[in-house]
Amino acid sequence: MAQPPAETSVPSAAPKVAGNDADVIVVGAGPAGSTAATYLARAGLDVLLLEKSTFPRPKVCGDGFTPRGMKQLIDVGIDCSERNGWLHNRGLRVLGGGVSLELDWPDLANFPDFGAVRPRQDFDEMLARHAEKAGARLHEETSVTEAMTDERTGRVVGVKGHVGRGKDKREVTFRAPLTLACDGVSARVALSLGMAKNDSRPMGVAVRRYYTSSRTHDDYLESHLELWDRTEPKSPKLLPGYGWIFGMGDGTSNVGLGILSTSRAYGSTDYRALLKSWLDGTPEEWGYRDENAVGTVGGAALPMGFNRTPHYRPGLLLVGDAGGMVNPFNGEGIAYAMESASIAAACSIQSLARSGSAAEHALRNYPIAMRQALGSYYRIGNLFSKAIGNPTVMRLATRHGLPRKTLMAFLLKLLANLHDPKDGDVSDRLIAAMTRLTPSVK
Repeated sequence: MAQPPAETSVPSAAPKVAGNDADVIVVGAGPAGSTAATYLARAGLDVLLLEKSTFPRPKVCGDGFTPRGMKQLIDVGIDCSERNGWLHNRGLRVLGGGVSLELDWPDLANFPDFGAVRPRQDFDEMLARHAEKAGARLHEETSVTEAMTDERTGRVVGVKGHVGRGKDKREVTFRAPLTLACDGVSARVALSLGMAKNDSRPMGVAVRRYYTSSRTHDDYLESHLELWDRTEPKSPKLLPGYGWIFGMGDGTSNVGLGILSTSRAYGSTDYRALLKSWLDGTPEEWGYRDENAVGTVGGAALPMGFNRTPHYRPGLLLVGDAGGMVNPFNGEGIAYAMESASIAAACSIQSLARSGSAAEHALRNYPIAMRQALGSYYRIGNLFSKAIGNPTVMRLATRHGLPRKTLMAFLLKLLANLHDPKDGDVSDRLIAAMTRLTPSVK
């Protein structure tokens, strides 16, 4: 893995000016980038938010939010009420081994007691416009290709890229004392500096499609721990991975499946064909057939368990998927993208208010804060992903775990990272002890 160059002092925040210079450059206007830009702009900093696409834009996602994600949205100031287009849900329905179990979201001090669904088609734009209202300068159709570094110190001092498309495309540079790489799984900024991902950490791949369905309204997100191909009813086949069905409340369902890199099927499977095989075996009245499909099948990679580090090198912070922030237990990414963005923004705000070595100390605190927040939990998750990559382990866990509701309620808290670390119940204290005693992933 590439080593960061020697540290140097951070230039102080400059007076606000229009143009291609700013206090902070945020690359990517997904959940991580827009969240960071909002917090930074609210602190009075001049923020350039650079987005390669134009809004609205589609994004491959399950569109489901756990209470952990809802907390981040509420914290950043998004109206998450149902009157504002959010479809709330009560919990998670888990199916496997012939058992269907409905688990309500836990009642906790740290998190709301509801999840929700919201299409990424308008969710990402909502967050980006929220950042604009806070004062961030959003540049769409601005594709960043690489980081710029100071030749003497090696410190990141901005980015290069191009604006526009086709014959109107032109090269452009942007400069700032700090750059936040929120450019997703592609991680172009990090790769331009030789910051490769760690292949020993888990990756996931997910595919999803929308279908017109009578199951569009559901009080629960639905997770299928066993995927069966029942196109030949007399000889059903167990397929690799796990599936989801999320009613969108608009006449459609978001239906998809995921596979972990720890599975032998990873990388050698036609995921779109796998999705069709599973759905062709579901009850026809659910509507998950080609003739009811809305749009095409989309796929995306899920970088998990801090699979790209270091999260800070002088002048650059890796945030969200660019730093491998997806939860290895359940593939949830948005909550952790936003959480890492809030931590990155806080460190950046502190740094730009200081000078000299004190400014650098604030930035060096970012990876430390991320390890404190998620490092031990992600180490356990990385081990978990390896264990369930074995289909025998997964079958045994499903067969013997699902009938035990108390055990499954505990696992819901663990897998969704929903617990009160202080003054919680027995399951909360057990999860807190597990993470406290487990060494942090680095």
